[in-house]
Amino acid sequence: MRKVYTGHVPTEYDPQWTVRRGVEAAKNVNPRPDAGMRFILEDGSDKKFTFRELEEEVIRRARWLLSLGLQKGDRVAFIVPGPLDFVLTFLGATYTGIVPVPLYPPMGFGKLDAYVRDTARTLEIAKVKMLVTQKKVEPILWSLIGKVSTLKDLVCVERFVGPAPDNAPEPAIVQPEDVCFVQFTSGSTAAPKGVVVTHRSLGANGYQIMQNGLEVDIQNDLAVSWLPLYHDMGLIGFVISPLTAGLETCFIPTLSFIKRPSVWMETISKFKGTITFAPNFAYGLAAKRTPPEKVKAMDLSQLRLLGAGAEPNNPLTLANFMEHFAPAGLKPEAMLPVYGMAEATLAMTFSHLDQPLRTEVLDGEIYATEGRAVVVPKDQQASRATVEFVSCGYVFPDHGIAILDDNGQPLPDRKVGEVVFSGPSVAAGYFENPEATAKSFRPDGLRTGDLGYLADGELFVTGRKKDLIILNGRNYDPQSIEWIIAEIPGVRMGNVIAFSRPGESSEELVIVAETKEKQDLQALATQIREAVRENHAMNPADVVLLPAGALPKTTSGKLQRQKARQQYIEGSLGVEGVRTMGERGQTLTLAKHVARSAMTRVRHAVAKRASGIFSRFSPFNRNRT
Repeated sequence: MRKVYTGHVPTEYDPQWTVRRGVEAAKNVNPRPDAGMRFILEDGSDKKFTFRELEEEVIRRARWLLSLGLQKGDRVAFIVPGPLDFVLTFLGATYTGIVPVPLYPPMGFGKLDAYVRDTARTLEIAKVKMLVTQKKVEPILWSLIGKVSTLKDLVCVERFVGPAPDNAPEPAIVQPEDVCFVQFTSGSTAAPKGVVVTHRSLGANGYQIMQNGLEVDIQNDLAVSWLPLYHDMGLIGFVISPLTAGLETCFIPTLSFIKRPSVWMETISKFKGTITFAPNFAYGLAAKRTPPEKVKAMDLSQLRLLGAGAEPNNPLTLANFMEHFAPAGLKPEAMLPVYGMAEATLAMTFSHLDQPLRTEVLDGEIYATEGRAVVVPKDQQASRATVEFVSCGYVFPDHGIAILDDNGQPLPDRKVGEVVFSGPSVAAGYFENPEATAKSFRPDGLRTGDLGYLADGELFVTGRKKDLIILNGRNYDPQSIEWIIAEIPGVRMGNVIAFSRPGESSEELVIVAETKEKQDLQALATQIREAVRENHAMNPADVVLLPAGALPKTTSGKLQRQKARQQYIEGSLGVEGVRTMGERGQTLTLAKHVARSAMTRVRHAVAKRASGIFSRFSPFNRNRT
């Protein structure tokens, strides 16, 4: 059993909280004068800002943004890979009411065509006025100005050096009901939509996370994160929520984790981190890519909370991670499954700190046919088909969780239905999308689109409603099939998708998986079929094996089952981008986008200069010479 951790955070929620108030208050809340934000740089060095220094830097960057002609309410896209510049400039924007739209940077050159197309579409939907970026990705982003009607300029953060120009106005006053930023959903089951996040919902959710979820001790706790800052768990969980409590935070570049997953636990060991979070796949990757000899050299004894969220948790993945890092002193009770989504600002439920990691093993037959959660006694598990789910804990105080059927009626305990969330943490809706807002943000609560059940107030999430596979009248959660296949040697862990296709008489099961190099594909397909038959008594109608990077994913790394199914039916699965052209194709694609951006930049500069000349000699310019 866990020991209840007594936190030292403010015990009352401030209803007037804004990011600006959080930045200003952090230096006074934390009694340690050296507390603040530490940024690990790409070369392995680090730079730290105390909360007092952070406030000064945020105000300086806010004035820089204002000097560019931006004002409160303007939407500005952020495509900034480096955590230091992202965090400081993002906070500078929100400090004065400018509304950031965080977007993911290009992760490689093989899908640049799709990246530019999708980014331009998002910028158009968000009606952004300016794009803030870094020099490292600037050469391929200038062409967006010609593709987005509202986008007027591109600015690199490297420009924000020294004092802001004298023409910068004073930062505007920000109110709790003002929009803080627009978070575009990852689109795992539908087209991305912009979630409107207010300062008020951030204050409410951040308080609950820090006070009732983590029970942080700001004198001793240190949060460590490699999570992408364009995604809600990284941005809200490790930038904004810590500001509500004055919690010290350390940021690892996301790309550093992708290249070398062991850097995550190495950094926690080096700086004595106590709190970290990640989606399920990251725990599998970290265990797999951190050699035992490195684990033995680490000290993880102070790590008290390992948050697991953002996607369904595989019990085996979490257990393997805990076992792998146990030699470093990692406590088995540190794992903390949680549940949340962007539409709820971030978090909805947390496991209690006085409870160990909990799972329930259910009767597979009753669950599949009746949608009921019936626990199988331990002495009977070997004699029947089962499914296992991880507890996501309990809803926050002043919030509510209900399970509803398809008609919107409440379901009793241990009956599977849609998870509905209510309370002050719910976001304001989708940006300029009243139809989608009305569908999800209802008077009785946020319709999450997730399936789950309650057991004495404890939530177990079983999957996404739209991903549910129905075969011969039986319900199957795709991840229960995918997790089995992911354990087969030769299959890339976390890169398996299961869905159904129309058959002659009923729906049929399709398995799509990415494989490692130099595999006997025919033998691997046979192993997959045997594993599905043995564990689920089903015969896949088709098994499709693809090279690495072929499956469609969201910006946060989640598998897009609906998109994969659509591509499969259309015959386009695995052919997006230039994979068949290899490195030469990627080089050509990169050169094409750099050339287009260069031409756009020249045209933009000429037009800007011409506009300046016209303004200077305009008869309406009273100060003309």
